[in-house]
Amino acid sequence: MSEQDNQDSRSWLEKLSSALTGEPSSREDLLELLRAAEQRNLLDGEALSIIEGALAVSDMQVREIMIPRSQVVFVKIDEEPAEFLPVVIGSGHSRFPVIGENGNEVIGILLAKDLLPLALKDRKQKFNLRDNLRPGAGIPESKRLDVLLQEFRSTRNHLAVVYDEYGGISGIVTIEDVLEQIVGDIEDEYDFEAEGAINQHANGEYIIKALTPIEDFNEHFGTEFSAEDFDTIGGLVTNCFGHLPKRDEELEIEGYTFKVLNADGRRVHLLQLIPPG
Repeated sequence: MSEQDNQDSRSWLEKLSSALTGEPSSREDLLELLRAAEQRNLLDGEALSIIEGALAVSDMQVREIMIPRSQVVFVKIDEEPAEFLPVVIGSGHSRFPVIGENGNEVIGILLAKDLLPLALKDRKQKFNLRDNLRPGAGIPESKRLDVLLQEFRSTRNHLAVVYDEYGGISGIVTIEDVLEQIVGDIEDEYDFEAEGAINQHANGEYIIKALTPIEDFNEHFGTEFSAEDFDTIGGLVTNCFGHLPKRDEELEIEGYTFKVLNADGRRVHLLQLIPPG
């Protein structure tokens, strides 16, 4: 038998041995084995996708999936309920980082469910925001997702604040963000597109996401705002201000009063709207 035949024979025997023992020597071999099983209908396609996601998570860091600071809805520690409630209601989130006076320190996490006592008309005690805060975990941008998931499970936290190397707030990450890397997008009752981001309240006012297309705003309110120069209602409102507005700034456009509920140094995120008389 020639040397080439011997090499081919050993190669074939090695492959046969690996197949029989079922012990892949690398992650790539494991994935190849699993994909082959899926093709033979021995493994469900969705199950394969979850396994692939679980393997990928161990190589990913928080900075790859975190929600950047510019998109985070914060509550300020010195605010009264009348100030932060419209923001809480309009955002639809269940957890809110609460920042101190310097704006770069998260004091704790406010849970929306802890605001239920404010709905009682005959409540006697004044609501103290600081007394209702939950501890907030701080993590670096470089933390691996599999390690973070273990920490979420052990501490029962659902949200962590992400800090950069200089100690500044980079953003936040939730347990849902990590799980979505494994199982895919998880939609809840607050995951809606910008097309449906107009919410009316009992007092006749509206909370509107700034990314709502002008065409949808016009259709909803019967207005005729031009969509030639701007695509979103936030862009239109910002242009009418003549500058990037800050929180609580308001102006009137054709009888509609717009008040900025949430904004950062780059754009407006949430608006309160009072229709004409």
